[in-house]
Amino acid sequence: MTVGTHSGRRHDVPPTGTAGPGRAGPRGRRFDLLPYALVTPLALFILALALVPAGVTIVQSFFRVDELDPPTRFNGLANFRDLFADGAIRSSLVNTGLYVVIGVLLSTVLGIVMAVTLQRPFRGRSILIAVLILPWALPGVVEGLVWTGIWDANIGLLNSVLTSTHLISHYQVFLGQHRFLTILAIELVQVWQMTPLSTLLILASLQNIPSELYEAAVLDGCTPWQALRRITLPLARPGIAIAMVQAVIATLNVFDQPYVLNGSADTGASLTMQTYFISFQNLDFGEGYALSLLITVATLILSLGVVKLVYRQVEF
Repeated sequence: MTVGTHSGRRHDVPPTGTAGPGRAGPRGRRFDLLPYALVTPLALFILALALVPAGVTIVQSFFRVDELDPPTRFNGLANFRDLFADGAIRSSLVNTGLYVVIGVLLSTVLGIVMAVTLQRPFRGRSILIAVLILPWALPGVVEGLVWTGIWDANIGLLNSVLTSTHLISHYQVFLGQHRFLTILAIELVQVWQMTPLSTLLILASLQNIPSELYEAAVLDGCTPWQALRRITLPLARPGIAIAMVQAVIATLNVFDQPYVLNGSADTGASLTMQTYFISFQNLDFGEGYALSLLITVATLILSLGVVKLVYRQVEF
């Protein structure tokens, strides 16, 4: 818009509602840089904390890094070839696959059951939620030590209960002998830790479902099972997807529970444990970097796959 002045000259002025330098926006609000200035240092720090180790891992995985045999030398894909030729790595890959399948399925199913149970308010609900969080808050090493008293072959609580009820005639060894039994026993400990977080994530999605949908379902004659299958589960898919992703990440990187409960035995060793053994026992850091990179790539691929298959945007 242009206006005239007493000198006869015309000056361009911003049209109404257009913010010039230092001016308010269309609705009278100023653009405030202070929140961005406060957040930027922390964001840059977190970004550097993630990208710098990732970059070092990618680069060093293509080098021979051995502290007992310097200097560092480029060896291309030799580290990756050595990994796939290692029988212990292949065995740990199978173990980790079982950890992922068992852990993700159990934690998701139990999380859905517990979240549906906690969906409706009832007396003592807040106390139950507080107790539910405790296993998630415990460190993995502490959980391994606690469950050692359950699985122990000599003084374990499970053996004591089973012999007292005459379900078994003598004490059994649950860890270290049979691969599937060992992995199942160890993964139950991790499921005990992961399920509270899965429950809270799914419960958060359930709290967003309007109660009117359930009232309409009752009027239409839907049974509780039909309401669960047609309303609750479809509308809770965002929370279920996030819960499954965190379970995939946790199970792919499981270390504390198998190491505390089963030591370095092949029957329960995970890929993350092999990263530790290769890097800090064999001092072959190049191969350790390579295995870390493969675990990271597998975690990203599986997580994206879960999101693609399970996640759906929900609008109410």
